[in-house]
Order: sequence, then C-alpha cells, then structure tokens
Amino acid sequence: MPVNSLPLVSIICLCYNHKRFLAEALDSVLAQTYPNLEIVVVDDCSTDGSVGIIRQYLKNYPELKFISTGRNCGNCSAFNMGWRASHGDFLIDFATDDVLLPERVAKQVAAFQQLGSSYGVVYSDAAYISDSGNHLYLHSQKYQAAPDGDIFAEVLRRYFICPPTMMMRRSVLEQLNGYDETLAYEDFDFWVRSARRYDYFYLPVLTTRRRIHTGSLSRGWYAKGNRLLDSTIKVCEKAAQLVQTQAEKEALLIRIKYEARHAYFSGNFTQATALFALLHRAASSLPVAYICIELLNKYKINLSVLRKFYYWLRYSNR
Repeated sequence: MPVNSLPLVSIICLCYNHKRFLAEALDSVLAQTYPNLEIVVVDDCSTDGSVGIIRQYLKNYPELKFISTGRNCGNCSAFNMGWRASHGDFLIDFATDDVLLPERVAKQVAAFQQLGSSYGVVYSDAAYISDSGNHLYLHSQKYQAAPDGDIFAEVLRRYFICPPTMMMRRSVLEQLNGYDETLAYEDFDFWVRSARRYDYFYLPVLTTRRRIHTGSLSRGWYAKGNRLLDSTIKVCEKAAQLVQTQAEKEALLIRIKYEARHAYFSGNFTQATALFALLHRAASSLPVAYICIELLNKYKINLSVLRKFYYWLRYSNR
C-alpha cells in the first residue's frame, strides 16, 4: 500500500533528563515497520546532556522535528506543545525512557482501521523493565480483564491501562483541548474525560517496554509535598460532574475511598480532608471504618508506619 494512503501517525517523544535511555528510545521509534510516521521530539529543558544526543539524531535523521519547551513545564504542557505542532491522524505519547516494539504502530493502526469512529483510543499490553532493561513482569499479569467499549465506570473504579501503550485519535485531543496543564500528571484525567465521550479498544498484544526506575513519576505517588495527589483530587472533582448512572457513581465512590485511605495512611492530612469532603458529597453515609479514618485524620494521628509495614510485607519477597 502506498505510504500516502496510510494514516499519518505522530509520535510525540517527551524527554526530561533521559540521557541514559534516550538513544534506545529513539532507535525504537526509528525502527517502526509502519512507514507513514511523523516524529516530534520535545525536550522539557533537560539538564543531563540529553539535548546533545537529540541534536546528533537531528543531524543523522533530518526528518525528525525538535521542540524545546524553553523552561521546565512538566509532561502535560510539553506534550501539548508537541501534538499541537504535529499533523498525525493518530498520536502516541511516548516518554523517552520507554521502548516501542517494532510492530507497535502498525498493529495499532490496523486495529483502528477495523473500528468505528466511536473508538478514540487503542491500548495494549506492555512489558515492565528495570533501570538496566531487565524484564520484570507483564502489565497483563498484574492488571487483568482489560475492557473494551464504554469503559468510563471502569477507569473511575481501578487502574488497568498502561499509559504508554495508548494510541489516540487526533480528534479526541482536539475535542478535549489536549491535556490539562494545571495537573501534575495526565493519564487519569485523560481517561476520565475521553472515556466519557469515546470508546476504548484493548489490543491483547505486547507493544511497549515500560521502564521502572528511580526517576519514574509513579515512585513518589503519595510522597508528602508533591502535586500528584492534589491532581488526583481535581480529577475526582471533574469526574463527579460527569457521572450519569448509579454504577458510575458507585465506581467513583470506590476510587475516592481508595484515595482517601491512602492519603491518610501516607500522612497527607490536608488532601485526605479534601477527599473525605468529596466522599460526603457523593455518599449518603460512610462505612464505620471510614468514619474512624476521617476522625484520625482530623486530629492528624500519624499511622503512616502501618502503610509502610503493609507494603514491606506484601513486596519484600518479590
């Protein structure tokens, strides 16, 4: 099939201090078997020499596009700069500490071509790798039963999508006006807002290697003082305005209870207070256990050591 008759896919490569992984990441993009690609590299003011590597790739592959954010502005803003400068019918948000498998784009475009226009996102399985690239586990082994179609209630209830495996229709990002730049992370908010309007399709194949390392955003999720939990609260508030059915309301309650519980047991008392306020607005009454947790939170009784002990017991033998 002629290249020009295939949909254009834009891969937005986001870099912030990924010097150690950058060459492997960019090589995996360049090795895609799908021929109609637009590659946009966005550097969010790296300080580790990443830009020098990027400039060498630009010299060797002049078809690459390069954007510097000008100041460190975070993933949401950096991605928005990239996709707004792109032209693809489909887009991939690709962090340059991850790795794409060669057939990734071809398989996901083929899936989209079999789906109707109601489908806005195709996602798939991923292999988690260590800092040094060693295999850890498959996403599908840890998060089972990936649903298709209308997944709005499910994305409220639980985590099951591996973010770097997503391919998105451009029209989805245009309708949502991209990522919310007031947030510290993008995926939960994107899932909530896009799944309200569009169907999702799960492609049960391995497409991506996702790296887990000390600089990974998820490592400090409930650490005191970061903006991640505050962003989660904002997304839950948005979701409360979008729920329509009783099943969706119950799914959101499960999410808020989970976040309130973890906020308290990680010592994030202010955020736990905000989440309990959300719970009271969403539920007519709370279980006794949550009434007790709310009371402990009110008086800032710090039991974060219990959470640390629980995770030590759960993961110490892995």
